[in-house]
Amino acid sequence: MTQELTPQIMLGAYAAGLFPMASDAADTTLRWYDPDPRGILPLDGFHLPRRLRRTVLSGQFDVCVDRDFPAIMRACAAPAPGRETTWINSEIYRLFCALHDMGFSHSVECWQNGELVGGLYGVALGGAFFGESMFSRTTDASKVALVHLVARLRLCGFVVLDTQFGTEHLARFGGEEIPAADYKAMLEKAVSMQPRWQENIPPDVLAAEIRNM
Repeated sequence: MTQELTPQIMLGAYAAGLFPMASDAADTTLRWYDPDPRGILPLDGFHLPRRLRRTVLSGQFDVCVDRDFPAIMRACAAPAPGRETTWINSEIYRLFCALHDMGFSHSVECWQNGELVGGLYGVALGGAFFGESMFSRTTDASKVALVHLVARLRLCGFVVLDTQFGTEHLARFGGEEIPAADYKAMLEKAVSMQPRWQENIPPDVLAAEIRNM
């Protein structure tokens, strides 16, 4: 079944509120998930701690989008302390790289001295962004990427940032869990919107939005 899975089927599943995962990176199959409750990060209610705001605006990271999407996926799939295995297998990698080539999957990347040190990726569909995974090789890199993602989504008029599951980490930023029925009502409206993702947002506009969080 996974051999027949196409990017188009993936988009239809996301629009219906489903997402795929493998049990671990060595697993050759994918399973569909539809959790209840569902994790979201309200864009208008995003909480940005002052210390992190200073870090984001300090310029210590060169933050960009879609410079090296495959590298972000490989980094998210790589084992790390406390995370010896991940749910990103070769089939996930293939499908999301294909979605990226089609203009639906995007990465937010943190670079430092020419080295990729953190970032995240997900799927943009209409006015919904489905966050998939993030990684960090230096302090605060993935958090900075998340702040930049939220600023970008707010500026572009997105209405849903899906985090799949709620976590303590995301709760610090305002993340919450809502009933799946409420999520799907929000999602139906979001995916019916015209595509909202914009790649080229001036840095000063992003910085102003971050200051206003």
